[in-house]
Formats: sequence, C-alpha cells, structure tokens
Amino acid sequence: MVLMPTVSFASQDAEWALFKQRFLQSDGRVVDDGRQNISHSEGQGVAMVLAVHYDDRTSFDAIWKWTHLTLQIRNDKLFAWHWSPKDGVSDENNATDGDIYIAWALLRAHGKWHEDSYRNEALQILASVREKLLRKDKRGTLLLPGAQGFDNAEDLTLNLSYWIFPALNEFKQAIPDPIWDELSQTGINLLLESHFGRWGLPPDWLKVGDKLETATGFPARFSYDAVRIPLYLRWSGRDTNALLKPFRDYWEYFTGARFVPAWTNLGDNSIDSWDASTGIRAIAAISTDQHASVVLPMLDDKQDYFSSTLLLLTKLMLRETQL
Repeated sequence: MVLMPTVSFASQDAEWALFKQRFLQSDGRVVDDGRQNISHSEGQGVAMVLAVHYDDRTSFDAIWKWTHLTLQIRNDKLFAWHWSPKDGVSDENNATDGDIYIAWALLRAHGKWHEDSYRNEALQILASVREKLLRKDKRGTLLLPGAQGFDNAEDLTLNLSYWIFPALNEFKQAIPDPIWDELSQTGINLLLESHFGRWGLPPDWLKVGDKLETATGFPARFSYDAVRIPLYLRWSGRDTNALLKPFRDYWEYFTGARFVPAWTNLGDNSIDSWDASTGIRAIAAISTDQHASVVLPMLDDKQDYFSSTLLLLTKLMLRETQL
C-alpha cells in the first residue's frame, strides 16, 4: 500500500475554489500549467465534470461556452484537442477522451440543473463519437483516440485510458444502445490481454493488430495516460482482482521506498527517477487499498494542473462510490 498524508477526507469546497483560482480563467479557459499554459479538450471536460459535482453552474457555463466557441469548430460535433496562447487551435484533430468527458459533463449537468440544451448537446457529441470513433473488428468494438491518424490497414493505435468506464455506463442510460456495453467489454478484454514488462502493465499507447504490442512512435511506458485506468475501473465498479493486480503489484513494489516512480518503461523495466505527483499517488492509494477508507491529502498550490485533476477526480470517485 502507498501511504498518504493524514488529512481529513471530508468534501472540501475550498479545493474547488483553489483549483479555479489557479487553473480557470474568467472566460472559461482551463490552463494546463505543466504544458506551457495550453488548453485542451480533456481539461475543459474534466473541469466541467468537477463544476457539476461542486454545483457551480456559473463556472460550468463559462467553461462550456469557451469550449463550444473555441474548440467545437470541426464539421462534426467533436472538439479540436489543442489550443495555445500563441497559436490558438493549431490541430483540429480531436482527442476522444476530451469528447467523452465533455459529453459526460453535459449529461450530468442536465441531470442536476434540468437544462435540456445540455442533454441535446451531449447527444450530438455522442452521435459523432459513434459515427467517427468506433471501429469493429474481431476483438469487438474499439475506440479510436482521434478521428485521424490512428487507423491504418494493418493495425490500430489505441489508448486504453480513453475508455472512461463510468462515463460509458451513463451513456448507456442516456442512449439505450448495446454499443456502450460492447465498447466497455472490449476495453476490459484488452486490459486483460495487455500485460507488458515485469509487472504486466498496459502501455499508454497500444498497437492492436494480429497481436497486441506497445505502439510504435510512442514511448513504451506505463505512465501519465495509463495511470488513469485503475481510477476508471474503480469508478465503474469493474475493479476486479484480475484487472487491478498489475497496478497493485507495481505500486506495492515501492512500498517503503524513498520515492514512487511516475512511470516505468515496459521494454527494459527502467523507472522514472522523479517522484510521482500527489495525483498519481492518490490513484496508487485507491488501487492498493481498494476496500478500506483511503485518506487523501488536500489539494494545495504546489500541485500542477495534471496532479490536481487526478487528485480531485479520485476524491470525486470515492464520494460517489462510498455513498
């Protein structure tokens, strides 16, 4: 088990206030301070999910307005994934996890505030996800990470952390269609097969062809993408021992060590020399101690955008699953 500092787990609106102070601009743009202050569709969607949780409709509407006006500029209802202060939108390709987070947030906003336009927008986004981003092959229904650049005749490049299982559960309720269960099951099956390196971990990027391999063109690592997978497994109630064991084995290996690595190379089993962030440690904690009450630290101003979102999402998951 990865031990965390002893801080009360009580819901803290002060954390949301600090998050907004540090990362949310008045026009609704969410700033990723760890990546040269860019904004991306994932960050906008995550902030929208958090705003619904904290019952902050003013912030939600500001974030959604900026996202809609600035990133939803494609011919479909998907979102350009990347915006920078220098160049604006420099790449109109989408990032599927961002699209999923935004649609999920809009559905949750409709459920909380009963504004029909939120649901209508979510359904249009999901129609584009189904049309543009789903592929069927012998393994089942697969989820492309983006509309362009991940699908060729020989294989697909996938990112298993884009299977946001709790969102897929709620999509099934909004749009009764077996496709969402099929998609979830394919994601689970891929996770059960994707064992690389000494701990049998999934990579951030996976090549799916005749066999499963770490994807070419990307570092062969379990790191900042795949670290989110156990969070989504727990959030969706899919946290079986078989699925969580690789993550638990990895993080428990470093119990008592002077630091917990942020990533491991799945080819040579080397590890990062830097300590994992508080957000990654939070996911490690809920992966290694899944049945006990996990005590997580408060958000503070030393954590960057990525760590802050992982911490707040982990706390949100615990609040929802321990009700």
